[in-house]
Amino acid sequence: MTANTSPTGLLQSKQHFAILDGLRGVAALAVVIFHFMEIVKPNPADNFIAHAYLAVDFFFCLSGFVMAYAYDDKLPSLGTWNFFKLRLIRLHPLVIIGSVIGLVLFVTDPFSNLAEKYSSQILALFLTSCFMIPYPIVPERYLNLFHLNAPTWSLFWEYIANIVYAFVLIRLGKKMLWVLLVLAALAVCYEAWKTGFLSVGWGGDNVSGGAIRVSYSFLAGILIYRSNWIIKTRLGFLPLAIVAMLIFMVPFDTKTSPFVDPLLIMFCSPLLVALGAGAVLRPAFDKLCRLSGELSYPLYMVHYPFIWIFYSYLEKFRPGMTEMGWITAIGTILLVLFAYVVMRWVDIPLRNFLRRRFIKKAA
Repeated sequence: MTANTSPTGLLQSKQHFAILDGLRGVAALAVVIFHFMEIVKPNPADNFIAHAYLAVDFFFCLSGFVMAYAYDDKLPSLGTWNFFKLRLIRLHPLVIIGSVIGLVLFVTDPFSNLAEKYSSQILALFLTSCFMIPYPIVPERYLNLFHLNAPTWSLFWEYIANIVYAFVLIRLGKKMLWVLLVLAALAVCYEAWKTGFLSVGWGGDNVSGGAIRVSYSFLAGILIYRSNWIIKTRLGFLPLAIVAMLIFMVPFDTKTSPFVDPLLIMFCSPLLVALGAGAVLRPAFDKLCRLSGELSYPLYMVHYPFIWIFYSYLEKFRPGMTEMGWITAIGTILLVLFAYVVMRWVDIPLRNFLRRRFIKKAA
């Protein structure tokens, strides 16, 4: 193939939405803080960032937009197999890295005996985590689909969405996508009514909620691109980052969540994507947004095993609020630095090697 038609060449000709990258980083940071706060304040009503679990829906919506933007015109030339290889190279190294980190910290956790209790299942836990096969067998940790690295649940649904996109959604017109979106919206409302909120999809007892969440948000992202719902605005990165954090900080109330959560998912996440795609990026924030976007996925995929250590520490020693506050603040900073190290010296070199090894060979 020539440079213009090879898989790598096909992906280098479109502009980059740096503000959306920046917002993805803000959302990932909000998730980390939320996971700390879930332990510090188990009652969601006391959690100042109680709706940060909806950052995942923003990720799904953004993914749908990016998939349509990057591949709607190029997938026929690129080929389905090359598309899947590109997605695996982009996403799966950190799935493996997160699984390894999760395994090491699970086995060496000095504050818990769970590794001893599940010693006969450790290999199965690791392999299912690496191959993204749901395996919820640890009720002491809420039956997460992937105990060693809990956030992998959203990657599980991301992979399914990518497969459905490549085989089905890319061939559908806007009218059919609208039909599917309306059905997904009804499912979102039903799930919120049934469960009381929409922090679902991550555990063995709520796994079906993940299909509902990704269905609506991913379809919404595709329609934003195909319908050209990019809102031109002079708002820059900072105002939109503040808006995103305000969404994540909407107070939690069991009486209103069945109504608030669907509204935030169905309107706020798509609106944030549409605004971020059309906003003006000031030069002063360009590097910050790009770094934020690069760090977002590593941060999301390596932080949670350390959250389990914090949880075990809290169970054993019952520290006071001041100590837990310091652990949350310092821990968040250290996790960002750790994610940068993983990204810079493990993930990027590994992905570059895989691209050279498999994508050029395919071309």
